[in-house]
Amino acid sequence: MARGHDSRDKTSAAPVDAETRLHDDHHISLRLWLRLLSCTNQVEARIRQSLQTRFGTTLPRFDLMAQLERSPEGLKMSALSQRMMVTGGNVTGITDGLEKEGLVVREVDTADRRAFRVKLTPEGRRQFARMASEHEQWVIDLFGGLSARQKRELMELLGLVKQLVQSSAPH
Repeated sequence: MARGHDSRDKTSAAPVDAETRLHDDHHISLRLWLRLLSCTNQVEARIRQSLQTRFGTTLPRFDLMAQLERSPEGLKMSALSQRMMVTGGNVTGITDGLEKEGLVVREVDTADRRAFRVKLTPEGRRQFARMASEHEQWVIDLFGGLSARQKRELMELLGLVKQLVQSSAPH
């Protein structure tokens, strides 16, 4: 058989992503970064799929509702945009849809009459509570193959990575 060719059925191969295209002579730091990215993308894809299948909603809508659930007094659109790390236009579009469904309301900000605060409605709170409960279980299930010790170790290591990245100066 020629070098680099594999006679196995290609349809049974794992999906190719940035990480799987690397090989041993790539620097371990690059491989680690791509492994983290691959894991994040896979977890996010599963959560997106579950939100769509179970609740007919999207991850950005869930994220916006989560931000509002943590801030019962409501948030300005600019604060939502910052917290979600998306443009104001994206937040406006999501808010418009949730408002039409009666899940959020816009109220004039008493401190700044030019701005609006967005709040969950009672129905929005009820729906978010149901979604959040199932979301939590999906995440628990996704990491269910790790022992409690492994989860703690991974949290510690990722916490260290987070500190190192935050303290490093941009190049």
